[in-house]
Amino acid sequence: SQNHGFCVDAAQLPTDWEVLFTNANDNSNEGVVHSVLPYFSVQFHPEHTAGPEDLECLFDVFLESVKDYMNNRSPVSVKNRLTEKLVYRPLVPIVTERPKKILILGSGGLSIGQAGEFDYSGSQAIKALKEESIQTLLINPNIATVQTSKGMADKVYFLPIIPEYVEQVIRSERPDGVLLT
Repeated sequence: SQNHGFCVDAAQLPTDWEVLFTNANDNSNEGVVHSVLPYFSVQFHPEHTAGPEDLECLFDVFLESVKDYMNNRSPVSVKNRLTEKLVYRPLVPIVTERPKKILILGSGGLSIGQAGEFDYSGSQAIKALKEESIQTLLINPNIATVQTSKGMADKVYFLPIIPEYVEQVIRSERPDGVLLT
């Protein structure tokens, strides 16, 4: 519910002021910050709580900055303080290693008259993985699907998709990941 017709022109900011937030959809300015003093403004409403407490931390940063300024502590720029608060730091490191082999659990049996969108999504997944040079393993009990066509998956197991068989294939093949279609 912002009014982007009245946003601050980032090219016209006075000295010591800089852009704080930019809307990724239309590149409009949604916030400015002073380079030295504890002043900043945003055009969106941080207290509207779209998510759990949303950007309530903006108020915390403001109060911390004012307290530092009032107590003559060496100032930390508001922009740096906000960046520190907003940067995402996962508890568990994100794995960036590309998978080499993926197990796909296929669409299973389709009855006459049933839609084949699960078969279609699985076959598209196989094609996409092949384009990325990722080896594809497929478990699908239905030989009459596009997924099981010759040349689609690198290896096809015509097995029921039940825990015992899936676990057996995982132990044997050691895939880097599993996709469900």
